[in-house]
Amino acid sequence: MGTADVEAVWRIESARIVAALTRFTGDFGLAEDAAQEAVAEALVSWPLAAPANPAGWLMATARRRAIDAIRRRAALQDRYALLAADPAADSPVDEEVDPDRIDDDVLALMFISCHPVLSPEARVALTLRVVGGLSSEEIARAFLVPVPTVQARITRAKKTIAAAGVPFELPPAGERRERLGGVLSVIYVIFTEGSTATSGERLLRRDVAYEAIRLARTLAALQPDEPEVHGLLALCELTAARFPARTAPDGSPILLEDQDRRRWDISAIRRGLAALTKASARGLGPYGLQAAIAATHASAPAVEATDWDRIVVLYEALGRVAPSPVVELNRAVAVAMASGPAQALAIVDELIASDRLPGSHLVPTVRGELLARLGRLPEARAELELAARLCTNQRERSVLLRKAATLA
Repeated sequence: MGTADVEAVWRIESARIVAALTRFTGDFGLAEDAAQEAVAEALVSWPLAAPANPAGWLMATARRRAIDAIRRRAALQDRYALLAADPAADSPVDEEVDPDRIDDDVLALMFISCHPVLSPEARVALTLRVVGGLSSEEIARAFLVPVPTVQARITRAKKTIAAAGVPFELPPAGERRERLGGVLSVIYVIFTEGSTATSGERLLRRDVAYEAIRLARTLAALQPDEPEVHGLLALCELTAARFPARTAPDGSPILLEDQDRRRWDISAIRRGLAALTKASARGLGPYGLQAAIAATHASAPAVEATDWDRIVVLYEALGRVAPSPVVELNRAVAVAMASGPAQALAIVDELIASDRLPGSHLVPTVRGELLARLGRLPEARAELELAARLCTNQRERSVLLRKAATLA
């Protein structure tokens, strides 16, 4: 077995291994470190002699590493004695790595990784590391930050959790519902970065987006009675369904109106609609409403055949339950398609007057499009050029500059 095999097993099993070790040791940081040491050992030993049960091997090795670490801590000798006496400690197979089992340990791990004591950046990095199984290098590539920055965030996060005395357990039902929003927001941030990269040379980072979908599916399996979990999963699936048609072979963006909808992933659309049905059981929340908007796009054979009036109504509902300037900007786009650019321009100008999206390239992008449709071409060109200067994604910037150049 080579490096790729080790990485594949780790990606699948890492959350379960770290969760089980955390429950056994009571030390989240120690569990994650021991699991990482087991992977390092696997990279050396597996090419020479592949284990019959790779997941069990990782669990057993990580457990021994954890016991060794505890043994070195004089203050924790009692805990070491308890672990060392565990008859399963030296077993090559552990019940916790049953590949068909998804239990509350993984859910507890997700809530710890997204704990409110951590900064948003730390939550994202820690979730991708301990729940997603990504390396520091992979996380750094995904968010275009230096590897030491990612490593520092993860280290600080583990220390913060230890200092705060965060227990390895599921929060009580009421508190869990309150904190679920934080878990969902982390997965949403990860997916959003994958579906439209904030900077760099690629529009899409499919591996990042699909990792978010995997996390959302896991959470939906663990929390099947939470509508917004299914709403987020539906949103991710329906958005990702467009990926095959969103870029040309050279990586350049293809706008929605120009996409070949025959290339949209029908299977992903079906999965998204099924998740949306579950999300609708008790009324749609913010993620469910966004998924309903994506579903409206997915059901339309072309841009001009889209039910834009429905999308306007959905954005109005979203603005009531989760108001934000981005929602207002998106509502303006839908209003332009449903009722014309003049009404939409008034919405955008109100956003500018209130300075609610300072420094964002999205506002001049939308305003430039609206002005072009109104025939105010010099103003439109100036707005699109401003948007290009503010945009940090090179692919999006090139599209904006090409549009601006066509306006005389």
